[in-house]
Amino acid sequence: MTKIFKVLSALLSYPTAELQQAAPELRAVATAEDVLPATVRRQLDTLIEELATHDLYDLQERYVLLFDRTRSLSLHLFEHVHGESRDRGQAMINLKAVYEKGGLSIAAAELPDFLPLFLEFLSTRPAAEALELLSQPAHILSALAERLRKRRSPYEAVLRALVALSTTKPKAEQVAELLKAADPDPTDLAALDAAWEDEPVTFGPGAANGCKDGFIARIRAAKRPVPPPEA
Repeated sequence: MTKIFKVLSALLSYPTAELQQAAPELRAVATAEDVLPATVRRQLDTLIEELATHDLYDLQERYVLLFDRTRSLSLHLFEHVHGESRDRGQAMINLKAVYEKGGLSIAAAELPDFLPLFLEFLSTRPAAEALELLSQPAHILSALAERLRKRRSPYEAVLRALVALSTTKPKAEQVAELLKAADPDPTDLAALDAAWEDEPVTFGPGAANGCKDGFIARIRAAKRPVPPPEA
């Protein structure tokens, strides 16, 4: 059943022409695995159909607005429990060690807590181990699903699928605590910048202005450009 994790990993990845072309195969694997509730399967089919048939630039722009611009929808799991604290760094080290023990080497530029990468790793593990590992961030996945539901996003289906597969259902109080965090509209740049804003860093003695590592700085350094609007 672990092939379903490859499908879900692909569906949460940045849309590309290759992903669009693979849509029939993704649907076929999801059907063959037959491990998801019927309602979730129908939701997944809707997402797969959109990815296969919609304009690629529109799909890419939607993805960036949701998952890159909106901190509350970040696909980096530890973002939701550790933020920018030092605890996140140690959690990254621990997770990377789990990957390496399982025979998965990741590039230096990749963060271990990126959800599509985590799912790719689960697809290589025995089913029981994969499901046990999946249960650990189930409360985060449930909170993400709820935020996507509020936005009426078809990506909700992927998170609902992961929660359905988890062997341990998330505790309501843990999910509620995560949902207390700010969840700004991705088109509200001021709110997004405030959500990403860290403490100011002052360079040199007596520097007049601090430098805030906020949303604007992150967007400038982003690896994925937002596709230009069509003329």
